Amino acid sequence: MATLTFHGHSTFSLETSDGTRLVLDPWFTGSPVADIAAADLQALDYILCTHGHQDHFEDAIPLAKRTGATLVSTFEIVQFAASQGVENVHPMHIGGAHRFPFGRVKMTPALHGGQVHGDETGQWTTVPGGFLLEVDGTRLHHAGDTALITDMQLLKGQVDVALLPIGDNFTMGPEDAVRAIEFMEPSVVVPIHFDTFDLIAQDTDRFREMVGDRARVQVMAPGDSLALD
Repeated sequence: MATLTFHGHSTFSLETSDGTRLVLDPWFTGSPVADIAAADLQALDYILCTHGHQDHFEDAIPLAKRTGATLVSTFEIVQFAASQGVENVHPMHIGGAHRFPFGRVKMTPALHGGQVHGDETGQWTTVPGGFLLEVDGTRLHHAGDTALITDMQLLKGQVDVALLPIGDNFTMGPEDAVRAIEFMEPSVVVPIHFDTFDLIAQDTDRFREMVGDRARVQVMAPGDSLALD
């Protein structure tokens, strides 16, 4: 059984039953809501980044260099990371899947911006994405930062646990997140990318009421863990 731990905003760590350690969209440094510092992650095997914005990518390169973890993201992002001295990378792109030792990972479409934090030349701009992971028998979808898109309908029946942004303004808000749930039909929904700043503050009780019986809404505070079974 894998264990998912929330670290605030859109950052999660994931430990699989065989002890593989992953972090998704690592933003600890400068995050006003992170429960731990990047330095607290002493051992790490994989780093997955949905896109290159600072609040999803800030600690990816330093963590990869320090731990030797393999950075998994779009071709452009991992090429940029390699140019910055990251030795272990695995490039992917939207629609592609790969079976890693810990499980299968597929990149899914997202609609958002493509700037890569730290790239001063602009040559590494890329498209954003999400990740559909199959780990220890559970199908986990991290949607990344995205608007509501009709492509989500293609995930119907393929997602057990959905990590969906609800903050609005920069991503889809609660209303569109509910429609995304209708598209995908997950069993559990974990809201992300909200309450980090006043601009994306949301009422999770209201969101739960809006979702109703479509799925179980699991609101996680930074530091909370969820068993994926």
